[in-house]
Amino acid sequence: MEKGREIFMQGYRNGIPIGFGYFAVAFSLGIAARDYGFSALQGFFASLITYASAGQYMGFALYATNTTLAELMVLMFIINARYILMGFALNQRMPEGTPLRTRLLVGSCITDEIFGITIARPGIPTPYYTFGALIAAVPMWALGTALGISMGNILPVRIVSALSVALFGMFIAVIIPPARRDKAVLAAVIVSFALSYASVHMPVISGMSQGNRTILLTVVISAVFAALFPRRTEDPEGGTSDAD
Repeated sequence: MEKGREIFMQGYRNGIPIGFGYFAVAFSLGIAARDYGFSALQGFFASLITYASAGQYMGFALYATNTTLAELMVLMFIINARYILMGFALNQRMPEGTPLRTRLLVGSCITDEIFGITIARPGIPTPYYTFGALIAAVPMWALGTALGISMGNILPVRIVSALSVALFGMFIAVIIPPARRDKAVLAAVIVSFALSYASVHMPVISGMSQGNRTILLTVVISAVFAALFPRRTEDPEGGTSDAD
C-alpha cells in the first residue's frame, strides 16, 4: 500500500506542469489586474487564496468599480458553481470514513486541472494526491499574477496569450488516455466538445454565462451517458453489478 508521503509526492510532480500552465495564464491576469489598480503584493495574495481565473478577473473588475461585497460574493458563486459538481464527484469516490474537515479541505483545493488529474488517477481518490498537486501549482499561479502586474508591459500581449496554450495541451493529456481505453468516454468527450461549441449559437442557452452553460451541459451529458452506459463494478462474490 502506498504511503501518504509517496502519494503526496506523486501529486506534487504531476502538479508541476499544471503550475507552468497556470503561470502563463496568471501573467495575463496580472496585466488586467494592473489596469484595475492592484499592486503586485495584492495580486499575489488574491491568487494564492482564490486560484480561479474567470472568477478573479471578474472580481478584479468588480472591485475596481466599487461593487458591494454581497454582489461580489453572489457573482463569484455563479461563476464558479461548476466546482460544486466537481466536489460532489470527488466526495462520492473518497474512502468511507474520510473526515468532514478533510472533504471540505479537498473541496477548497479543486481547480479544473487538479480535479482532472485527481479523478483520472487509478484507484480511489486520496486527499494526499490533491494536496500535493495544489502545493505545486497554486504558488505558480500567484507568482504569475504578481509578475504580470509588475512586468506585464515587458512581453508583447501576443506572446503572453500564446503561452496559455499549455493549459489546452494539459487538458488533452488528461482526457485522451481514458478516451482511448473506453469508447463510451470517447463518445462523451466528442459530444461534449460538439455541444459546447453549438451551445454558443443555441437560442436561450447562448444567453447564459459560460459557467452556467458548462454546468448545464455537464449535468445533461453525464446523466445521459450514465443511463446509456452504466459503469460495471465487481461485487464481493466475484460477479458484476451496475454502479450507483
